[in-house]
Amino acid sequence: MHQTVLALALAVTTIGSVHATDTTQLVQNELPQVTSWRRDIHQHPELSNRETRTSALVAAQLKKLGLDVRTGIAHTGVIGILKGGRPGPKLAIRADMDALPVTEEVDLPFASKAKGEYRGKPTGVMHACGHDAHTAMLLGLATVLAGMKKDLPGEVMFVFQPAEEGAPPGEEGGASLMLKQGVFRDFRPDAMFGMHVVSSLNVGTVGVRSGPAMAGSDWFKLVVHGRQTHGAMPWNGVDPVVTSAEIISAAQTIVSRKLNISDLPAVLSFGIIEGGSRYNIVPDQVELQGTLRTFDAGMRQQAIDNFKGIAQHIAEANGATVETQFPVGESNPVLVNNPALSVRVRTSIAKAIGADHVIDAKPWMASEDFAYFAQEVPSVYFWVGSTPVGQDAATAPSNHSPKFFMDEGALKVGMDSMLQATLDYLNTPPG
Repeated sequence: MHQTVLALALAVTTIGSVHATDTTQLVQNELPQVTSWRRDIHQHPELSNRETRTSALVAAQLKKLGLDVRTGIAHTGVIGILKGGRPGPKLAIRADMDALPVTEEVDLPFASKAKGEYRGKPTGVMHACGHDAHTAMLLGLATVLAGMKKDLPGEVMFVFQPAEEGAPPGEEGGASLMLKQGVFRDFRPDAMFGMHVVSSLNVGTVGVRSGPAMAGSDWFKLVVHGRQTHGAMPWNGVDPVVTSAEIISAAQTIVSRKLNISDLPAVLSFGIIEGGSRYNIVPDQVELQGTLRTFDAGMRQQAIDNFKGIAQHIAEANGATVETQFPVGESNPVLVNNPALSVRVRTSIAKAIGADHVIDAKPWMASEDFAYFAQEVPSVYFWVGSTPVGQDAATAPSNHSPKFFMDEGALKVGMDSMLQATLDYLNTPPG
């Protein structure tokens, strides 16, 4: 950090508070490097549990800052611990590092050309959810805070997490595995923060929500077994395609007719339908996969029970059989923001970017395995707008789209917000 910036940082921290104008200048000085990191990571994306290049970049920078660094947690996870020069609380801040099996369709000089394999098939690889920005921003925040080390109260753990998008089939990964492997064993945070860039908000806007903020998610899988026959004589077999279609259609009534969604929303969606090898052959089986999103444990179980009943009865009515896995693997719990801490973080963000730019976020049906951390320690997770100002965020290509585009103005907004929230928390922790 430049000496002038360091002097400014020391001056403001000695009096126990840091004003928004000061944090903005600190972030501005690191922004060129943060932007460079983001573009480099974007151009070299890596799938879940395969983030070797990214984690090496992260570990090298954290070591350069003099942090206590640990690698290899949950395969490729990295943590760095910064110990301030003054007594204070322990805070953890998390960023995720993995990309998605998506082929980029955005015309950028640093667009991804990377290739990978997902579910046994070749695929493009893209940071279609903004994790490249999360990693770069957290590295920038670590750099700023390391420059304040002498007068910084407390300790900060920077958590760089792999596999937020889910571990490959047959593997463990993500936040739950980091916890299982003892990420908090020797450093138990008093609180934890995280953030996510989102296309549904314009740059300059940050969303915060108290309480249930992101849905719990379940992955389900069905295999409908029929009996193969010639497409010209379907009466000689049992058609798993028609059976699957009836199951898909009937399953839509679970949310619309079985669950009381007047208070809390729920979503059930199918994402994979695979079956058959030729247009004129009724196949032996069809595989269906999808996701259930809920905010309430009772509603979740009701949906699962209804789904299994629908699949079983429709299969029997058609002379078919069905194997149902619900859930498949580990489910993400509901992400719950600590109410009292949410109020404090919102106040800090308003100080950093202006109260008019902070909104009350609605429940988001997407899920986040940050929820596992939030079950362990009081936590707040907020959203940073990434769609360019002047473009309708409601119609912008969404996160996970091959056309997802992040205006890099989001980097400064996210860093300003997180830095102010961090410094305010460290200087005046909850009583």
